[in-house]
Amino acid sequence: MLVMKFGGSSVADAERIRTVTGIVKAQLQRKPVLVLSAMGDTTDHLLEAAGEALSGKKVSVQKIQDLHAKTIQDLELKASVQAEITPLLKELESLLEGISLIRELTGRTKDYLVSFGERLSVRIVAAYFRARRIKAQAVDAWDAGFVSDSNFTQAELLKESWDLIPQALLPLLDEGVLPVVTGFIARDRNGSITTLGRGGSDLSATIIAASCGAEEAQVWKDVDGILSADPRIVKKARPVEIVSYEEAAELAYFGAQVLHPWAMQPCQKTGTPVLVKNTFNPSAPGTRVVAALNKKTSPVRLITSKKNVTLVDIVSTRMLGQYGFLEEVFAAFARHAISVDMVATSEVSVSLTLDAAHDLDGLKKDLGQIAAVEIKTGKAIVTIIGDVRRSSEILSRTFRTCELLGVTVQMVSQGASKVNISFIVDNTEAAELVRALHADFFDPSLGRGTS
Repeated sequence: MLVMKFGGSSVADAERIRTVTGIVKAQLQRKPVLVLSAMGDTTDHLLEAAGEALSGKKVSVQKIQDLHAKTIQDLELKASVQAEITPLLKELESLLEGISLIRELTGRTKDYLVSFGERLSVRIVAAYFRARRIKAQAVDAWDAGFVSDSNFTQAELLKESWDLIPQALLPLLDEGVLPVVTGFIARDRNGSITTLGRGGSDLSATIIAASCGAEEAQVWKDVDGILSADPRIVKKARPVEIVSYEEAAELAYFGAQVLHPWAMQPCQKTGTPVLVKNTFNPSAPGTRVVAALNKKTSPVRLITSKKNVTLVDIVSTRMLGQYGFLEEVFAAFARHAISVDMVATSEVSVSLTLDAAHDLDGLKKDLGQIAAVEIKTGKAIVTIIGDVRRSSEILSRTFRTCELLGVTVQMVSQGASKVNISFIVDNTEAAELVRALHADFFDPSLGRGTS
């Protein structure tokens, strides 16, 4: 058994769907399960329509209707397919009219709204497979055993999903059916539709693979696997042949957009390998994500960055030789529901980084009662993934590069995972620093900052 996940760009139009069909047909003997995202920019169009509804403008789903109708026409599908998606489009229109009337978009309603993208996508793709004489069936996630909590827009799957998913999907495979499952969405125990966070289709695929005992999960993207750096920053970034689960997870947390941050957890639990491939270049070998690396690797394997980070410096002599101080600090973050990315401490200070999308006035007031607090915005995290047993070499070369560029490192943190070293610089310095580090570690002959 095999799980194959295709993102929005991979099913953006009729031409892309034909390409996906060819990729899947070549692996039918491996009994694949497909997991699909919404077509192209459908999710953005849904949110745009909701914004118009909230502002009292006339509700329109024309962009969404046109894309799906054109795709059906271009794929030369029967009218019955249009009849299959028409009720969904009418349901969508009714929902938007309701949003317009009450002028409110709760998390619960937002999840219901964006679910239409995946629900439309799987029905069209499954119909095209059937037209190609492949026995395929569109399956909504809740019918595939996906049960989540009620944390709308960022729901987590419940443990019972591990048993329900194979119960739902394995019988279909035994009957020779190709299940085409909606990624990204689930239902809570009350029957309300939830979403797993943007990019959560990766998680949908990996939990299917892990719970069903698949030989691997394939995540098909629009890049040739996981690259040594962001190709928008480093033109000569190169695909990495193999990475560990820990490395892939660290990359996701610290800025890389190839895999969902939580996607590795199910496969890491079962040891199921993940293969990242390029729909637009299927012959490229891609990147394999595995439990452990068996062969010797270079000291640095990947470099990533995450901009628009907030740095919080907390200083207090109360920390010196005292217990309980850090508990008070993190309790303040918990009260304001603010998640911390990186932490570094000394005897009298603690520095933390946060996602910039927070209102920090209340937090600063609370922390100000126990310490002096300074909040600095416009920062970036630069993360080096590699063999941290060689951290002295990595840090020496990194700080030498920073010195040559005139970059001041404002905070350093080595993760407990022992696969990453992260440091804080100004937003404006991050791209040039990533380029220079990539040149030094991956192709020193290029010289400083010329990769």
